[in-house]
Amino acid sequence: MLAERQWRARLLAHEARVDALVGAHLSRRRAGVPHPVHDFLFTYYSFKPAQLRRWHPGAGVVLGGSPPHAEWAGYVTGRGGVTVGDAVVRKRAATVEWVRSLLTATASRPAHTGCFGLHEWAMVYRTRPGDVRHEAYPLRLGHDGTDEVVEAHQIRCSHFDAFRFFTDAARPLNAVTPTRELQPALEQPGCLHAGMDLYKWAYKLVPLVPSELVADAFELAAEIRELDMRASPYDLADLGFEPVRIETTEGKRHYVEQQRAFAARGAGLRQRLLAAIDRVAVPAVTARG
Repeated sequence: MLAERQWRARLLAHEARVDALVGAHLSRRRAGVPHPVHDFLFTYYSFKPAQLRRWHPGAGVVLGGSPPHAEWAGYVTGRGGVTVGDAVVRKRAATVEWVRSLLTATASRPAHTGCFGLHEWAMVYRTRPGDVRHEAYPLRLGHDGTDEVVEAHQIRCSHFDAFRFFTDAARPLNAVTPTRELQPALEQPGCLHAGMDLYKWAYKLVPLVPSELVADAFELAAEIRELDMRASPYDLADLGFEPVRIETTEGKRHYVEQQRAFAARGAGLRQRLLAAIDRVAVPAVTARG
């Protein structure tokens, strides 16, 4: 049970936090200025800034006083206050269980490093000018040099949503062939994309999980995305991103250090998400009518 002064303080703090996180993106969007690193958080991921800004307490929490949630879809009003209704739990049951199984399986495995972010290189392998996603930014080593790096390494990408963007020429070079069906069997906590996707799994469970957890996952995804693109074949120095030169021994060392740090942070978020899922079954306040 949260009294009005308690939930209002959390709501205002969350809104201020999200405003700071998305302000630059919204300004660029109004000006029509794309960003090859940060736009990913709002294009690949489908949660809109306004949705991220809306504060939810999570399942099993009752809001006293007069919260705006009383007018929001999925909430019910009972004698004790306003809470997420049982109908939301029933409707989202399949999603909740799928996410639970994926996160549990991922958490059960050791974090593997050694991929060195080569998934981004495989996405431009054997392309030529005009064929790459971020055409406004040159490849640091050029097309031929990029191909040489790919061919000098064993690609070990286990993440389907990265693998599906590989070029046709790069797919046979991967050590495994990820599919959506195999995702629970292949996902591992050292994967940068698995860490970023904690944000996706968190927002897919809204309003059943607290918005502070969703915002924490967003912040982690934003930081991981920067490393992902710094280690990519693109030259983003003009945007202030110093490259992680994974084609060198020093670059590999730096990448693995950051990868392990993100894996540790992701492990904590994963456990918090699982704990939030475990609370979904908490009985909601009996609704009026």
